Amino acid sequence: MTSDAITHISSRDNAFVKGLRRLSQDNAAYRRQGQVWLEGDHLCRAALARGLRPATAVFAESFWPQAPEAWWQGAARTVVLADALFAEISGLESPARMGYVLDLPAAPVLQPGVASVVLDRVQDAGNVGSILRSAAAFGFRQVLALKGTAALWAPKVLRAGMGAHFGLQLIEGLDADALQALQVPLVVTSSHQGSFLHEQAPPMPCAWVLGHEGQGVAPDLAARAAMAVRIAQPGGEESLNVAAAAAICLHASASAALA
Repeated sequence: MTSDAITHISSRDNAFVKGLRRLSQDNAAYRRQGQVWLEGDHLCRAALARGLRPATAVFAESFWPQAPEAWWQGAARTVVLADALFAEISGLESPARMGYVLDLPAAPVLQPGVASVVLDRVQDAGNVGSILRSAAAFGFRQVLALKGTAALWAPKVLRAGMGAHFGLQLIEGLDADALQALQVPLVVTSSHQGSFLHEQAPPMPCAWVLGHEGQGVAPDLAARAAMAVRIAQPGGEESLNVAAAAAICLHASASAALA
């Protein structure tokens, strides 16, 4: 790449910088702009590994001279920001000094027979990102987010997902009635009712429904489930964090399928 193909920016009033600031700080900006911001080499390398091509590769000025060629050669555009600008945009305590602007993937069509995870108003970004990681790890390739769930491509969810987004089919903003299209049984989690997970093998494929951190799965949705399960807690705690519960449940399904 020649120097003419690289854009150096030092003004915080630059239109690209303003757009990047919105992507990094506004959870809903990706829906309006049709792009997402990936900060840090881990997320960026995960995107490259899935064959994704960044619309723009962005580097802090001090890091640009040492940036590996593979990190920018596939980008449609390369931008070098003054260090102060990159720090201002960064969502991390210690700015990563590089990132990608990626075109938002088109929403896939719901696959009726695929092992899925349903998020029912799960609101904490860290929980949502962690659940996406577990879904990818245990073979649940489709994640269906009902209205009220944290924005799946929000910056904090992307960071918590650690690259899981790029191996999943993600559909968000759904009404509960959309789940009628599923041809796999719904399994709901509960802290106080249903069979103990360790006493039975959950179906696979299935759709695990994970509910709001405080309220759990909505009653009308729970009523549609083929099975309700709870996780034994011999330590005596009242309930598990929803992301921890998700990891246990998804692992149980994956293990049952391998048995």
